[in-house]
Amino acid sequence: MESLTSRMQAVQSPIIPVVGELIKNSPGTISLGQGVVSYNPPHEAIEFLAKFLAEPANNLYKSVEGIPPLLTALAGKLQTFNGIEIKEENCIVVTAGSNMGFMNTILAITNPGDEIILNTPYYFNHEMAIAMAGCRAVLVATDENYQLRKEAIAQAITPKTRAVVTISPNNPTGAVYSEAALRQVNQICANHSIYHISDEAYEYFTYNGVKHVSPGSFGNSSEYTISLYSFSKAYGFASWRIGYMVIPQHLLVAVKKVQDTILICPPVISQYAALGALQAKEDYLKSHIEAIAQVRQLVLDSLNRLQGLCSIIPANGAFYFFLKVHTQMDAFELVKQLIQEHKVAVIPGTTFGIDDGCYLRVAYGALQKETAKEGIERLVQGLETIVRS
Repeated sequence: MESLTSRMQAVQSPIIPVVGELIKNSPGTISLGQGVVSYNPPHEAIEFLAKFLAEPANNLYKSVEGIPPLLTALAGKLQTFNGIEIKEENCIVVTAGSNMGFMNTILAITNPGDEIILNTPYYFNHEMAIAMAGCRAVLVATDENYQLRKEAIAQAITPKTRAVVTISPNNPTGAVYSEAALRQVNQICANHSIYHISDEAYEYFTYNGVKHVSPGSFGNSSEYTISLYSFSKAYGFASWRIGYMVIPQHLLVAVKKVQDTILICPPVISQYAALGALQAKEDYLKSHIEAIAQVRQLVLDSLNRLQGLCSIIPANGAFYFFLKVHTQMDAFELVKQLIQEHKVAVIPGTTFGIDDGCYLRVAYGALQKETAKEGIERLVQGLETIVRS
């Protein structure tokens, strides 16, 4: 049969499975690649599975936007932690992960040929979703500290622009955007009657006293701000696939059309687990994030030995560092050599839309301290050997 062409040929292939195959072929490799945490969901999440099993009708489809008890609990969390009040102008939709929330958003607000502004380096699944929808990602570079360039964002807006996307704390850089910067982006979006899509999957992961700010909490922002959240990171829910979005009420019909077609409803058993996770004591998040903060410092101390060989921005959020390696090597070729010769895996910066140099994303959230120490030592030694040879 002849090979068929489709819009998917214009979409980049996800890098994680590609690097995963290289790791599989190089046993003993320590991965500093995938952005997950090492810890499990809280026991309260597991306990709530019994509540799911006790209800005989739970094998049936449920509401497209989520089960009522979870929607109520999320509204409480949003008001307490994010400063977002759920009123007549906005609403919550539970999704199968926040990537789905982003896809829902793009399909709901665009027509083919429309433009979405992404700040680079971007999160690759965002760029992929935009391409799948037949839209165009307009790329705006961040500054030397991976912070937003508001004037450049404003200049990139055209009559076809439908939204500006921000990610804070950021994947892949770990940067956290200030309240002032996010307010400016919100104002730009309001002035041009476009949406501000705020991806906040790493909302709890901030360090050195830096605080996360939700653009959806700013006054009069409900009409044009779309906020995306995830249980995958903070609650160790990666495979449970639960996220949620806060959207303007006027988008609900469109978003429900998308979600009903792709998913019908989020997995109800996972929604019960999410409801349980929200009952977890404060110490659950605090202790795990403190442990990751310790790993972060260990990684940063080791990376600082690469001064002169790499540029390292000590970002205060998420669980990533985005390194610029001072070499003419192709980033993916460097990643392959690190895996095959030094048994350590990272992700090439080209995946995140950066091709004007050799960049690597280092992820440290999935590792215990000793494993992280070994992995980062391999990375430091590998870069010293390969780049200086």
